[in-house]
Amino acid sequence: MGRSRLSSDERRAQLVALGVAALADRPLEDLTTELIAREAGVSRGLFAYYFGSRDGFHREVVRTAGEALLHATEPRGELGPVDRLRDTLLRLVAFVQEHQGTFFSLVRGTASGDDEVREIVERVREVETEHVMTVVAELGVPDSTTLRITLRSWVAFAEQLLIEGVITNRMDSGVLVDLLVRSLFSLVVTVEPEQATALSGFIH
Repeated sequence: MGRSRLSSDERRAQLVALGVAALADRPLEDLTTELIAREAGVSRGLFAYYFGSRDGFHREVVRTAGEALLHATEPRGELGPVDRLRDTLLRLVAFVQEHQGTFFSLVRGTASGDDEVREIVERVREVETEHVMTVVAELGVPDSTTLRITLRSWVAFAEQLLIEGVITNRMDSGVLVDLLVRSLFSLVVTVEPEQATALSGFIH
């Protein structure tokens, strides 16, 4: 039986999906168009048609991986702020457990030589930071530039903890989430000491 004929959009989506899947066992910089072309049974020239270049292909792979992470960890608005935070973090840990290579390549995307890849990764981090900002705002913590810088830094800490805790050391999900929650509220109290009493129950 011959290979089914895909539409242009379907073929493009297939190539991106194969690229995301390939991140399971190789870093982004080792993701070549030759590899994906061979797996898809298409010519390398098709990548130039769809993506312009290898960097263009990488951008779409990283964008798709970022969207998958954000979709998997979309906060559930029906939950209260702390329960929502814990639920989101549990799903984030589950995503990393299931897609270790993808997560590693995504958070290391800022090391890419392509400015647009770095911008895509930063946009994902901005969304994650806003989700956390919403939680602390609902708990009564006032918005400030210092707080936003602190929360953005916590996102970077969370990424590294997930790499070390999930990928390298396979820590328990509950232990990781507790550590992330305590570290977050400890930082918030450092920025806003007057919130210490209100947030003390989440730190100890």
